[in-house]
Amino acid sequence: KAAELGDADAQYELSRLYEVGKGVEKDEWKVIHCLEEAAIGGHPIARNRLGRIEWNIGNTERAVKHCIIAAKLGDDDSTKMLMHMFRNGQVSKDDLASALRAHQAAVDATKSPQREAAEEYYRNRNV
Repeated sequence: KAAELGDADAQYELSRLYEVGKGVEKDEWKVIHCLEEAAIGGHPIARNRLGRIEWNIGNTERAVKHCIIAAKLGDDDSTKMLMHMFRNGQVSKDDLASALRAHQAAVDATKSPQREAAEEYYRNRNV
């Protein structure tokens, strides 16, 4: 229901269900559709997955665009993909630098004393 109402997280989760066929019939096109809807809604992991799909089918230019957007939303894996693409000459130095600056800004925007205290608590709890 939430996916029907446009919730990006729900769209992403629905894509995963279609991917594995859990509770629904496996459907590659519905996976992509749900990922696209989630990405439009600002879901960074969905955007990253679209980049990987494009990369795997040889659409390098589209893969780069998806990864740049995902990196700017704070997705760590997309920055790694962009670094790899840069080393292969598929991303310009300027585009990489811009994406990395925006990624850092997105990460910094999520920092708070409460989040840092929670991370410290969980780090020490599992020692």
